[in-house]
Amino acid sequence: MDASPEGAPVGRRAVLGLIGLGALGVITGSKVQAGLSELLAPVQLRDPTGFTSMVPLGNTWRYYSVTGEVEPRAAGSYTLKVSGLVDRSATYSYADLEALPQLSFTDTFQCVTGWHVPDVPWRGVRVADLLERAAPTDEAVGVRFRSFDGVYSVNMTLDQARADDVIVALRMYGKPVTHDHGGPVRIYSGSMYGYKSTKWLSEIEVTPDNRPGYWEDRGYPLNGIIGE
Repeated sequence: MDASPEGAPVGRRAVLGLIGLGALGVITGSKVQAGLSELLAPVQLRDPTGFTSMVPLGNTWRYYSVTGEVEPRAAGSYTLKVSGLVDRSATYSYADLEALPQLSFTDTFQCVTGWHVPDVPWRGVRVADLLERAAPTDEAVGVRFRSFDGVYSVNMTLDQARADDVIVALRMYGKPVTHDHGGPVRIYSGSMYGYKSTKWLSEIEVTPDNRPGYWEDRGYPLNGIIGE
């Protein structure tokens, strides 16, 4: 069965064909790998089976969604809620986030499954700055990041979320974060594996604990620090 717009599994024959294309990309170089990665993005995002992750693309992006499909949101209508155990809850528009101080840095994105993408330029608002504005209460222990896919969430401790390399990312590669990459707004944490960098971000909730999120409930480490 071929993939449908509703996110049906990709058929075996299609997967074998994609693996062949990926092998060609690995042989022919990084530009072809990047092109194949972009070409496969719509298929991968609608493949809840994860079969398309078998495609050997080299050091370039794979695209994941735990729901099979995510409805895009325009930057003009986007909002980010900061809530939970804070003195000052808030809701930010995309323009509000753009108006805050921005941090830019280049880093290697590392997936826990082994693939990575080197030298990715990021730009966004430090989560620490948003937490400072919100003023977590004395009972606060963790920070829960929720996705507008309606399913995905992940936690960090307060100290982890306040690290300098944890940002609400608005731009990557000098351009707004695309929907395929989790835009218009996503989390990026440089010191953690990719599953900690929530895509399609909708809410930052300060919590009284550090509960497991989607992948931690399925066996991934709660800490998520690269190399640990």
